[in-house]
Amino acid sequence: MSSHINSLLLTGVLHVFPLHGLNGQLWLQLLEAMVQAKTWVLTKHFDGFPKDSDFQLKTEELPEPKDGEVLLEALFLSVDPYMRPFSRVRMKEGEVMIGTQVAKVIQSRNPAFPVGSHVVGRCGWRTHTLSDGTGLIPIMPEWPQDVSLSLALGTIGMPGLTALYGIEEVLGLQKGETLLVNAAAGAVGSVVGQIAKIKGCRVVGSTGSDAKVAFLKELGFDEAFNYKTVGSLEEALKRAAPEGYDCMFENVGGSFSSVALHQMKNFGRIAVCGSISVYNDSTPQEGPYPHLTMIFKQIKMEGFMQSRWEHKNPESLKRLVGWLKEGKIQSREHVTKGFEKMPAAFMGMLQGENIGKAVIAV
Repeated sequence: MSSHINSLLLTGVLHVFPLHGLNGQLWLQLLEAMVQAKTWVLTKHFDGFPKDSDFQLKTEELPEPKDGEVLLEALFLSVDPYMRPFSRVRMKEGEVMIGTQVAKVIQSRNPAFPVGSHVVGRCGWRTHTLSDGTGLIPIMPEWPQDVSLSLALGTIGMPGLTALYGIEEVLGLQKGETLLVNAAAGAVGSVVGQIAKIKGCRVVGSTGSDAKVAFLKELGFDEAFNYKTVGSLEEALKRAAPEGYDCMFENVGGSFSSVALHQMKNFGRIAVCGSISVYNDSTPQEGPYPHLTMIFKQIKMEGFMQSRWEHKNPESLKRLVGWLKEGKIQSREHVTKGFEKMPAAFMGMLQGENIGKAVIAV
């Protein structure tokens, strides 16, 4: 008997029906057919850094799937920096928090998603989801048996694709060039540096702890430094690459970007992927304004999202898997166990507690 039915027994809900005979059996079957989904709801738009009170854990009953529908059970859920700014522009208060998960199909009336198969879906912070299949992406058939499906949220998923497209489509990174990556020990930055090394480039990474610096060295970064402990960011950047940087993969923004811009070579290229240093500001940052530097050095700066090249994803994911199997890319995850800990994991990620991809294991 499920824990949900036990709870109903304790509250007396089932006392109105006999637990023996046909009526009781039908009632129990009905309850067993309904799935209790847990969800995390955004109760209030974030004002500054997120707080526990901005979230509320709720439950809801999900019926059996109708024709064309599937019932999903989350295995791994992702927390990512984009959720902080996107929640303001794409969500209303009271809605389930946005996010991606790897889920297992536990009931299906859709032949495209058989029971037992696995998918990646933008289902939000939910343990169970009823879906008509829209937006669900089956896990690729070539997925290695010895690799956790959680990597479909990281190195072999959106962060890995972001790294790849930023390097190839935006920067056009060439062999022998020098690349600067900030937030380099995160889900995207760590893959950026490794792909750049595959392409024969020199890679400098900036990160926020000595443990993360050591991690970047393990990944093969040529230089890495802790921006929190260097006396001067400008001097640290100059020491790491005295001749300057051909390309920069920008994840941080703010004052770091202003300093780094002056270290770019003439005709330098900057791929703007994120700006995590400003996500939690109540008052928008202003200046300094780098236009003259950009003009004199003829620097190209381009913002992007990986969804622009979604049509390339199947082939790109195969390439990422190939590099992983060949040992050319390593993947590290910061795993938090328990759906109830999602807000804490989200806030910890925004504070830089994770090395590699932050994932919640249900």
